[in-house]
Amino acid sequence: MWIWLNLALHVALQGALILRALLRPHRDPASRIAWIVVILAVPILGMLAYLLLGETNIGRRRVARLRAVLAQLPDPARPPGDVPLAAIPEAERPLFRVGQSISGYAPVGGNRGAVLPDSEAVIAALVADIDAARQDVHLLFYIWLPDGSGTAVAEALCRAAKRGVTCRAMVDDLGSRLLIKSPLWPRMQEAGVRLGRALPVGNPLLRPLSGRIDLRNHRKIVVIDGAVTYCGSQNCADAAFRIKARFAPWVDVVMRFEGPVAWQNQHLFASDWMTYAGEDLTDLLRRPVPPAQGGIVAQVVASGPTARHSAVPEMFQSLMFAARQELVITTPYYVPDEAMQAALCAAAFRGVATTIVFPARNDNLAVGAASRSYYAGLLGAGVRILEFGGGLLHAKTLCVDGEVALIGSANMDRRSFDLNYENNILLYDPASTRALRDRQERWIAQSRPVRAADVAAWPMSRRLWNNALAVLGPVL
Repeated sequence: MWIWLNLALHVALQGALILRALLRPHRDPASRIAWIVVILAVPILGMLAYLLLGETNIGRRRVARLRAVLAQLPDPARPPGDVPLAAIPEAERPLFRVGQSISGYAPVGGNRGAVLPDSEAVIAALVADIDAARQDVHLLFYIWLPDGSGTAVAEALCRAAKRGVTCRAMVDDLGSRLLIKSPLWPRMQEAGVRLGRALPVGNPLLRPLSGRIDLRNHRKIVVIDGAVTYCGSQNCADAAFRIKARFAPWVDVVMRFEGPVAWQNQHLFASDWMTYAGEDLTDLLRRPVPPAQGGIVAQVVASGPTARHSAVPEMFQSLMFAARQELVITTPYYVPDEAMQAALCAAAFRGVATTIVFPARNDNLAVGAASRSYYAGLLGAGVRILEFGGGLLHAKTLCVDGEVALIGSANMDRRSFDLNYENNILLYDPASTRALRDRQERWIAQSRPVRAADVAAWPMSRRLWNNALAVLGPVL
């Protein structure tokens, strides 16, 4: 009798979880089907997996706190002071409307920007800017390692704090756990640097009760004196990236901006800092923005599990559909939803010269295999696929028609779509887009083209592996 009672209870739990998966809002059909298969095929572990990972739950208290902070902050669309109107051609304006609909930041003109040469140059420029800071320095990184680069930035913060500059540094509690556990973390605090930890893990066994443990703050934000900001894919770490050294060097790209767009990144940093560190920064955001520095139109596009659902893929797809002549993309992780795969193929079908560059060796075995399951469809549409062989190409870039570019932290995978807090900058400026395209061409020169014949020659076992992991993409 106990056997029948246990069986009935098991079936009832399965039915309840399947019903929950079907009724959850903002879930695409592929994701629903994938989770139903997992719940049915792996009886106990599948149900446990759904309870832990099946829903984008950051915790009610955190959501309420973040919403209260956002309500307290100044209007993101209205920086204080004299901000130049954004001069955007009519054809490009819908892209910036999409960006503004996601996180509220309006496109602002009067910015200058430069693509920094390499990872070492990024750290050198960052240290120099911190050493020159007069008022405040704000940093947020998903991964901050206590290696050469991480230590150099930390020491620069200590120097700045000791001379009276207000320094705030925030890290993701899981991604930067090595720094938090190292002697460098308390040394920064002793020097007067104000420290914060985003999405604290706490007790890993109890953490699922208050929200998913794998929802992370993947942002990389730098703001110096409210006038200088950085945006790109690089974490605060050496290119050797010692925690995954066998894939090194990690190849990233970062742009350094001056102008009103720095206020938008300051606003974004403040939303995270006030949520997790509890310090009110609203007065800081009422300082007038710095005067115009150049002609770049730029807009911060921030996203996360508490933002509008599907915001990241909508931004990517809008850029793909906007392309008329050329579309060039680099991303380390490609596990798209059906709409994004269709948008990329549609660009090539309508005659746009469409190129996408992946790393030849991916640090995430499952994501790398799932990415390759999409190769045949992309190649069939006419998309040029290249695999970069000079390390792990970690840069997330998208250039459209030599005029519009997107750079930042977001990947083209389900994690960036649904689980991570991300930050990007959308810009309109032919010169800056050209500089980013030149960097992309440098990576392309170090890449091997993938041809349809290569994919057709893959053994059945490889295709089966790739396709099986792609089916689990909505779960992964």
